Amino acid sequence: MRRYFYALVPLLVLLGATFLACIASYFIVQHFGDDYPFRKIIKKSTLFFLALSIFPIMAVLKLNKADLGFAPRPIFFKQLLTGFGLGFLTLIPVIILLTALGINIIDESQPWTGFWIGKKLLIELFLALLIGFFEESLFRGLFLRGLAKHLPLAAAILLSALYYASLHFLDSKTLIPTQELTVFSGFKLLGEAVVNIFNPDILPAFFAILMVGICLGLLRTQVKQSLGYCIGCHASWVWQIKLNKSFFNTDFSNPYAYLVSAYDGVVGPLVAGWLLLVVVLYSVYRRLGGGNCG
Repeated sequence: MRRYFYALVPLLVLLGATFLACIASYFIVQHFGDDYPFRKIIKKSTLFFLALSIFPIMAVLKLNKADLGFAPRPIFFKQLLTGFGLGFLTLIPVIILLTALGINIIDESQPWTGFWIGKKLLIELFLALLIGFFEESLFRGLFLRGLAKHLPLAAAILLSALYYASLHFLDSKTLIPTQELTVFSGFKLLGEAVVNIFNPDILPAFFAILMVGICLGLLRTQVKQSLGYCIGCHASWVWQIKLNKSFFNTDFSNPYAYLVSAYDGVVGPLVAGWLLLVVVLYSVYRRLGGGNCG
């Protein structure tokens, strides 16, 4: 029975952060106006409260940075670079294939100057590193560590990946006019967002991101204090996807368009199948006696 409780703790954290975001977003709109969609304010606020939750949860569980997987600084930065390279090598073949198949079409509306390209490369890299640092600290650091203390390792990896994928699709498309907003409006959108997780149309993208979470979980659990690898790999994937969206348009009329999804034009059945193959090959490697889990 206690195992079920511990399995649900990350869900309670996610819901708690979302509830706070629903209320806080109403007051943010009232104070700063509606220049930004209410639903997006809720989503960004949720991420903010999740980031804040890391510190009190660490205190309650009596965890330190090393417990989450952070290595000493010199080693961490080496891991970060290695992970970034690993992420690049594992996703760039997908992007090349999508371009070769004609799914990726160069966006000719962009300025395509050296300054614009350089700015894009640097800005998206900075954002990707922020995203990778936050999401990996939470999901492969705090959640995976907490779950692994009370559940079998495979279950902990799968559950942390499931929560990770669910957060990406916790979204609503409804636009509520500012004059109609109440302090409870966010909870209406939250209800729609939860339903969206079970929308069959998102299954290809959901499964792909689930596989991303599983791969990162496997990477995290092979070496103690290896979160730097996960952050680097995650950041590299995000960076490439962001650049792909900036440089290319997705041709959904292409006969091979089923390989991607409308989520971001990259993740979909192709990414899911590719990462599933990676997991299977790695599992075979482990069964043959390679690697150590730490």
